Amino acid sequence: MSHKRIFITGGSGCIGHYIVESLIQNTHHELYLLVRNPDKLKVDYKARPGVNLLNANLREIEQFSSLLQEINVAILAATAWGNLQEVFDINVIKTIKLISLLNPEVCENIIYFSTASILDQNNRLLKKAGEIGTDYIRSKYDCMYQLSRLKNIPPLTCLFPTLVLGGDEEKPYSHLSAGLPEIIKHIGLIRWLKTDGSFHFIHAADISQVVTYLVENPPQSKELQKLILGNPKVTVNQAIEEICAYLKKRIFFRFNLAPWLIEVIISVFQIKVAAWDRFCLEYRHFTYQNPINPGTFELPIYCPTVPDILRTRNILK
Repeated sequence: MSHKRIFITGGSGCIGHYIVESLIQNTHHELYLLVRNPDKLKVDYKARPGVNLLNANLREIEQFSSLLQEINVAILAATAWGNLQEVFDINVIKTIKLISLLNPEVCENIIYFSTASILDQNNRLLKKAGEIGTDYIRSKYDCMYQLSRLKNIPPLTCLFPTLVLGGDEEKPYSHLSAGLPEIIKHIGLIRWLKTDGSFHFIHAADISQVVTYLVENPPQSKELQKLILGNPKVTVNQAIEEICAYLKKRIFFRFNLAPWLIEVIISVFQIKVAAWDRFCLEYRHFTYQNPINPGTFELPIYCPTVPDILRTRNILK
């Protein structure tokens, strides 16, 4: 196994914590962690030699130009939310700038994190995501559009996580995992409803396994590689049924929450619905072709089923 220099952004996020922990524990590679706020990094980065903390903002990436010329693998998980200027500056401009600073003769793989929300059901760019998506989604759409047209860069592997779970006492929770206990509080009502929809999900621990595998097995082609991260699709109704079975809550009948009824509820209660939210209500099936997880590479899967979602979040039966 060759010794590699790995540059990582976004190490203090939910997915980033799992990736950094996996690379520290399972490899001996030299790690360079670009972290804006070291206090948010709960991983023990002093657990072994060869883990270097770079206290800086991605907006200041030019100061690491010399180091980036010597990097063998770049894992780009940093992302910005909220402020419009910061979102596009970090998620598009500075991400592409970082990639341009890598040496194609030295860097064997760029592992870039996007989001499955910008893809359609055939894994192609979803035009609506670029037109009416949230600032975050539009920034990821714009970055992917530009990345697909870059020339003379190292091999690029684009990862598209579906619904991400993860977090515990020592790692930040993903948005979904953070809100899960509140959703479960209302399962007594939710169990009586059914609706048309489907999705994929994946735990950050499983994402870290995939990333560690990709680090050790770089692409053999310079063609852009797109990988959807997720377990096999699950319908909304199936998820409700499995959650109720796990919690031992019986379902006697279910009321169909049809699209027309949702529109009535929105109208009667004068609920403000953004254009992207309305599109999601109409689109309903956020599913993709050939999603991958650790099982794809014959590795154990930490969270493969809906009951596992509750188990890994410490929601007891």
